[in-house]
Amino acid sequence: METIEITKAAGTTTIDKVLYTGKTHTSGGRDGASRSSDGNLDIKLSSPGSNGAGTNPEQLFAAGWSACFIGAIGIAAAKNKIALPEGTAVDAEVDLGVTKSEYFLQARLNVSLPGLDETTARILIEAAHQTCPYSKATRGNIDVTINVSI
Repeated sequence: METIEITKAAGTTTIDKVLYTGKTHTSGGRDGASRSSDGNLDIKLSSPGSNGAGTNPEQLFAAGWSACFIGAIGIAAAKNKIALPEGTAVDAEVDLGVTKSEYFLQARLNVSLPGLDETTARILIEAAHQTCPYSKATRGNIDVTINVSI
């Protein structure tokens, strides 16, 4: 088996210290299966909108991004000495779409920060969007809308 190494794109960030590496093995594409190296993730995959028994990449991306974004909100809250309200949540929506026969993603993060005032919520969300690695990865690449309910 021959290995082909693809180098990283110019202008990308080099990580100084790797904190964690998620490893999965996927076969069969959108109608296959994926399993993590530690066995904690073992799922069937199915195409979006199909009657398949599995999840799809867009749902997995939405789950990962929303979890990460809540963590970033927590970091922003701690730095600003703000207590996160009970019920803090993110409902992520990731759309798979097509434009001129090419596939693209777009996303909405619907953040719930019950009981916070608008200024405080805005401070936390803007800081979280700058901190969250998923937000950094998508910035300038896909259309992202963040909605906040307080």
